[in-house]
Amino acid sequence: MNESPLLELQEISKVFYVDSNPMKRSLGLGHTLCAVDQLSLRVNKGDIVGLVGESGCGKSTTALLIVQLLKASKGTIHYRGQDITQATGAALRPFREKVQMVFQDSHSALNPRKTVRRTLVEALRQRFGKVPDLEAKAIDLLEMTGLGLEIMLRYPHALSGGQRQRVGIARALAMEPEFIIMDEPVSALDVSLQAQIIRILKTLSRERDLTMMFISHDLALVNHLCSCIVVMYAGRVVETGSPDEVMKNTAHPYTKALIAAIPRGLRGRRNSVPVLAGNVENIGEGCKLAPRCHQAQPICHQVVPGDVSLTRTHKAACHLLD
Repeated sequence: MNESPLLELQEISKVFYVDSNPMKRSLGLGHTLCAVDQLSLRVNKGDIVGLVGESGCGKSTTALLIVQLLKASKGTIHYRGQDITQATGAALRPFREKVQMVFQDSHSALNPRKTVRRTLVEALRQRFGKVPDLEAKAIDLLEMTGLGLEIMLRYPHALSGGQRQRVGIARALAMEPEFIIMDEPVSALDVSLQAQIIRILKTLSRERDLTMMFISHDLALVNHLCSCIVVMYAGRVVETGSPDEVMKNTAHPYTKALIAAIPRGLRGRRNSVPVLAGNVENIGEGCKLAPRCHQAQPICHQVVPGDVSLTRTHKAACHLLD
């Protein structure tokens, strides 16, 4: 592992106040929800990191914390060794030029009153200023993402889901970033369009030396694209490793349950791991998975497990591994 990661999250937490009383919320009182809980993560230059887990586990919140659209309640975020956790305004501009995000909902992520041409030209103007070849650069971005010149004057409502998602990717690339976060970029697309987007991402990563974070609930998809898999549950990282380590030498009961849920078709047998019972709301003092885990021991309900190193790159947080 490199000594200086491109991105490092150190015990990041994000707490939301969910009380309906606005006075209590303003005073920081009332009910809270810890969406991300002491999460630590390193991303090295050139990595394609897959962040996976079921809906509500904190994946999208983690992404918004990284790009500074949300501020962390605790912990620090370093990018190229610089602490950006409390940076605001002009101090964040160099970071925002290097780190871009492609949002899950491609329809609401694009301005409905702007054509594709205007969307891309405005992004390019932000990066390069008022230079004469912005439209040519916009055309290059469309070609790079597998789109044709014929959509330049179309509005988002006149595009298919796959086209809108690729426009979102093209807009992110307009800033010439070195790190792109993609939040469920293919979840609303059919299988053929998913394959097209994945091929584009692989090509861009190779040709532009891009570092990526790919957020998904689909372990099978992440296995084909990513160089590292990070599994989250209830705001915490429960397992990390290479695709081979996570998929073939699975260590954490939650990861095993996710893999067991991958459709196997009519051939072969399904894994014998039981479906997780209960729900994520029944969380106690110890391991957050304990109320749903069929292997839980008494210690699991009392003590939060620490990371156990299985190999140099493979770790899991589970008392059963001690």
